[in-house]
Amino acid sequence: MIKTTLTKRLGQGVFFLDGAMGTQLFARGARYGQCTELLNTDQPEIVADVHRAYLAAGSDAVLTNTFGGNAVSLGRHGLAGRTAELNRAAAELARSAAGPDNYVLGDIGPCGDFLEPLGTLKKADLLAGFAEQARGLAEGGVDGFIIETMTALEEIETAIEAVQKVSDRPILVSLAYDPAGAEFRTMMGVSPAQAAARLGGLGIAAIGYNCGTLDMEGYLRLTEAYAAAVDGRGLLLLAEPNAGRPELKGDTAVYKLAAEAYAETLKKIVRAGAALVGGCCGTTPEHIAAAVRLIKG
Repeated sequence: MIKTTLTKRLGQGVFFLDGAMGTQLFARGARYGQCTELLNTDQPEIVADVHRAYLAAGSDAVLTNTFGGNAVSLGRHGLAGRTAELNRAAAELARSAAGPDNYVLGDIGPCGDFLEPLGTLKKADLLAGFAEQARGLAEGGVDGFIIETMTALEEIETAIEAVQKVSDRPILVSLAYDPAGAEFRTMMGVSPAQAAARLGGLGIAAIGYNCGTLDMEGYLRLTEAYAAAVDGRGLLLLAEPNAGRPELKGDTAVYKLAAEAYAETLKKIVRAGAALVGGCCGTTPEHIAAAVRLIKG
């Protein structure tokens, strides 16, 4: 049976993404400090095992292990020349794990630098770097793309343009927010209303948030702000909160929020308007499974 295309599936009931990738890889033996995109070719089984765990928990889609897979970020590891290869391998791994009934999203994270004039990075170079990443992901068989953990509108616009150069598959956009008094802003000062207004006309399917420095009540209020921002724009709302606010244990951020408590707030986030939900830092397959049980029943 041929599954429903991602474009048709989005908006037909709650759509579950997966949870944190990095901590799951480290739990399976990845070394801290290494380029985790290299695992897609050097230790593919541990990447595939993370995907399988989230699919078993009830995720409708998994994200490829390519958060830092753009050519600019990979260049810091001397791997820019392997951009297409590493992204293609990641997509193929996720595609194999997902099978015919689940979906794969090509994960595109920030480049870690600033575009001119704030920084020295030229738009043409960033555009080429994102396009090469998107091409590899498309060749590996992703159903769509998620541009995530972004803070600057110019970088998001560049990533969207790059994806659209190589693929017509749906694009989801997610920004990272911090508290700003009674409001919410990214590190670069972008509000939910500004993001929806500026990006909503670029042909994306969904917009929302992931990561950031909020507690669970803050994520709920951010959802409400985003629901108002996307109202009438024809955009779906995406929400991937962390497992609450972390506690610092030595030099390590520790997330202690139990899976059931996370699921309770995620249910409220769905009621507030989120159509696509998943988890970010500190979340595990157990957090996703608890949310799927509570929300899908």
